[in-house]
Amino acid sequence: MAAQSAPSRPRAGAAAPGRPKDAEKGTAILDAARRLFTAQGFDGASMDQIAAEAGVSKLTVYSHFGDKETLFAAVVRSYCEQELPDSLFRTQPELPLRERLLQVARAFFAMISAPEAIAGHRILCSPRMADSPLPQLFWEAGPQRVQEAFAGLLRRRAARGELQIDDIPCAAAQFCSLLKGEPHAQLIFGCGATRSPRDIERHLAAAVDLFLRAYATPGTAGRGR
Repeated sequence: MAAQSAPSRPRAGAAAPGRPKDAEKGTAILDAARRLFTAQGFDGASMDQIAAEAGVSKLTVYSHFGDKETLFAAVVRSYCEQELPDSLFRTQPELPLRERLLQVARAFFAMISAPEAIAGHRILCSPRMADSPLPQLFWEAGPQRVQEAFAGLLRRRAARGELQIDDIPCAAAQFCSLLKGEPHAQLIFGCGATRSPRDIERHLAAAVDLFLRAYATPGTAGRGR
């Protein structure tokens, strides 16, 4: 997906309060926006097109989401919550710490390596987006939410004596960066599609093991309690 310029429509802010919104229409709008943003970029996907794709009026789209930037952020949030639901970050004390982190690692990498995630990353890294509110909206709706949820898992495991971490938010960010590594960078550049599932699994296992060497309490990484 080609890099896009900042939105041309002035920001209208969040949708105005009023009667409850139709949940099915809201879902249809999010699904349509996700498809069109992925295929055509932010500027290439108009609110008219999104409304038509969702089978609703443009007024309905604005009523639900206020403006296109807010809709984009809602798409990112919906995608992250679908791929990395809150249940993924439950403690699950019956699982050994290493296996628990591998579960998160696999789900996280599957999410960030999907075509829509790669397309969105390329848009937001464009210099033409530097003065747009979209990068900040994306960060708050996606990476920030994921890192905060994972930090909660780390705190609970640390409270059980399995981890020794002075700065848990920093450790959560480090874990996400380790999981991305070279494979994600290659996908962004368009040259990583040949990596096999086995290669990805080795990469994720190595990232988890490196993280545990830094923060695991000796003797606890591989066993449950």
